[in-house]
Order: sequence, then structure tokens, then C-alpha cells
Amino acid sequence: MQSGEHAAVGAAVSVAAAFVLFPGAPVTTLAALVAAGVAVSVFVDLDHFVIARGMAGDWHHLERAVTNPRVGLLEQERVFADIDEAALVHRRLLSHHLIAGALTLALALAGRGSLAVFAAVVLYAHVLCDYLRDLEYA
Repeated sequence: MQSGEHAAVGAAVSVAAAFVLFPGAPVTTLAALVAAGVAVSVFVDLDHFVIARGMAGDWHHLERAVTNPRVGLLEQERVFADIDEAALVHRRLLSHHLIAGALTLALALAGRGSLAVFAAVVLYAHVLCDYLRDLEYA
């Protein structure tokens, strides 16, 4: 999915999760949770650049996205156009699962149970959206 799509889904899921998991929280807290949820929904995809670096042996994909904002923001399908898409998809989904699990565990171990569940829900929605797009359902 494109970053804008992940941001929209992340916002919707974050709003719902914030209200359910943090009932009675001040509006500023809820707004911060939603902002954090959207950020996590979008920035978890930065792992694609690390994976592409491992597959290609250099950082030219990151350079392409950073030096050409049109590609990095609007034409994201061009960022990884020269890499084996099937291999990237499998590694990307594995990486997302590892990141989600590690973040959730870290928050839980830090005594932030509700925040751990919040992060897990937001990242679950992200991965689910990726699966739906990869299966051409969305």
C-alpha cells in the first residue's frame, strides 16, 4: 500500500483503539495516540529500504526516494521497481511481523500494557492491509 493509504487506515484504527483502550483519557492524550498510530503505520515501511539494501547491496533505492520527492511520495511503486518484487514482499511481511512483535513485547515488558495492545492493533491493521493488497483484494 502507499503511505497515504497506510496513514488513512492507521488514523481510523488509531482513533478506534485509542477510545477503546484509553477510556476517559484527555483529548490531548487521544490526539497524541492517534498521531503516534499514524506515524507507526507509515514509518514501519522504512524497513523496506533496509531489506532492499540487503538484496541489492547498496542504498540506491533510498537515494531514489530521497532525491526525487515525487517518486518517494507520489509514485512509490517506482522506488523498488528494479528489485525482485516477490522476494521483497516476503521479506517485508516477515520484517513487519518482527517489528510488531518486538515493539509490543518491549512495551509490555515496560509495564505499558494498554500501549502495547494499541501498537499491536495498529501494526496488525498495517500488515493486514499489506496482505490484502498483495492478494489484490484491496
